[in-house]
Amino acid sequence: MSALAIEISDWKNPDDEYRRVMADRARRLRWLRSGTPQERTARVDALKAYYAEHVADFIDDWGVTVDPRVSASGREPLMPFRLFPKQRELVSWLLDRWRGGDNGIVEKSRDVGASWIAMCVGVTLCLFHRHMMIGIGSAKEDKLDRTGDPDTLMYKACMFLSYLPVEFTGGWNEKKNHAHLRLVFPDTDSSITGEAGDNIGRGGRKSIYFTDEDAHIEHPEAVDAALIANTNCRIAISSVYGMANSFAEKRHSGKYPVFTFHWRDDPRKDDAWYARLQDKYDPITIAQEYDLDYSASVEGQIIPSKWVQAAIGAHKKLNIKITGERRSAFDVADEGKDKCAHVIAHGVLLEWAESWSGKGGDTLDSTHRVYRNCDERKVDNFVYDADGLGATVRSDSRVIGEQRAVEVFGKPKAPPITVTPFRGSGEVLNPTRPVPGSPDRRNEDMFKNYKAQSWWNLRRRFAETVRALEGKPYDPDYIISINDAPDWKERSRLLVELSQPVWKWDSSGKMLIDKAPDGALSPNLADGVMMVFAPRKAGMRIRDDLL
Repeated sequence: MSALAIEISDWKNPDDEYRRVMADRARRLRWLRSGTPQERTARVDALKAYYAEHVADFIDDWGVTVDPRVSASGREPLMPFRLFPKQRELVSWLLDRWRGGDNGIVEKSRDVGASWIAMCVGVTLCLFHRHMMIGIGSAKEDKLDRTGDPDTLMYKACMFLSYLPVEFTGGWNEKKNHAHLRLVFPDTDSSITGEAGDNIGRGGRKSIYFTDEDAHIEHPEAVDAALIANTNCRIAISSVYGMANSFAEKRHSGKYPVFTFHWRDDPRKDDAWYARLQDKYDPITIAQEYDLDYSASVEGQIIPSKWVQAAIGAHKKLNIKITGERRSAFDVADEGKDKCAHVIAHGVLLEWAESWSGKGGDTLDSTHRVYRNCDERKVDNFVYDADGLGATVRSDSRVIGEQRAVEVFGKPKAPPITVTPFRGSGEVLNPTRPVPGSPDRRNEDMFKNYKAQSWWNLRRRFAETVRALEGKPYDPDYIISINDAPDWKERSRLLVELSQPVWKWDSSGKMLIDKAPDGALSPNLADGVMMVFAPRKAGMRIRDDLL
């Protein structure tokens, strides 16, 4: 069976397509149940073997979900569970964690279906694998299992199971196999059990343990200690609740794989949806629970998350044609927790970025990667962080440049790429010039170093973009627009990182930047954005007619 038999083209109004999906499922079920008993058994056995390894296809082919909120608009609350791309990606990521026996962090916006995904994955594994023991934990018991409550995890699992063809459920019966906080799968001797509060992890060993809304667990140290001996695969799932909790510490520790599920990855949501959200909730709630902003309530945040959200596709909203210089920045890292990052901009457009671990290689390998990116994306330059580890990029670039300059049949092997150091610890540019927006202070009086000046410059770009979108006078060369292309995988992580740094004042009253407050990892993608849009002595070339 193909999970792509009926494509969902309009996720905001999917009812007609959902009806076709259900009709197609009925057709498939008739086929499954046709023929002789031997033929039916052979088909079911073959499908079970397939679905055991292709969990996303099973959810897509037969799963349902429930959203009682849509009934007010006349829509059917029960609907087929068709996975959009980011949800499919989450399924694969969860299975990779299980198969590899490692832990993971899922940071999510509210209402993107992550809890449904976790429960459907757990049920599917229990249906098609013997002796699967799935644990689910939450801060409060009524978040796990309460009769008739669609917000509980067990309700989601039972709804998914209840609407599956009996050929796949292995004799599961809700009355017989669902006790409070426990689901049993008689055909495979598997189970899903729930535990709340300080009891999380006390119920025996598990194949996978999901902790839902992990940031709200009251005594995380006790839970961590219990789960260390309980499972090889703990998946902590949560929306953001500031930095002062164990979930945030784990997410920023660099010790765990992180899956970022931002509402921008949900095709059912758009800017109009976000505007309605802003009318209902306070900015800090939106920033934390939807924009994944860990620093929303932190004093001195440089770029508020609502400014970041406003900048997505801003050039289209303002009808600005993207022209001008293409340029890039490289933030280098070694084999530690931080990642390398390469960012590319075209005029006022933040066009593309990616990050990668330096583990297993060296700075030369990463610099080669930057050169390849530049060639593929037609960029002839990059700046690099020359402080600390980045100093090696200079010699790496010289080696690569010499290799690229070797002539083949009288022509250079590859076009030259201009490489420029960025020294954030260095002196500010134009030290005696007044700070824009603060005419009583000069740059040398305001900023501790070039890095602080450059981060403030980036803040000004976002602020100017917000002014423009509010209909106020603005400089079209000084906004910033974030590419809204749906296939940009690193965008969600970048959106989170841009709001992480905060500013502080040193003893002399100058501004300095804390990129990693409360022990967070360095925001390498955001650092790349800061560098690529940093002020330069020669000025920044933006529009073609100014070149």
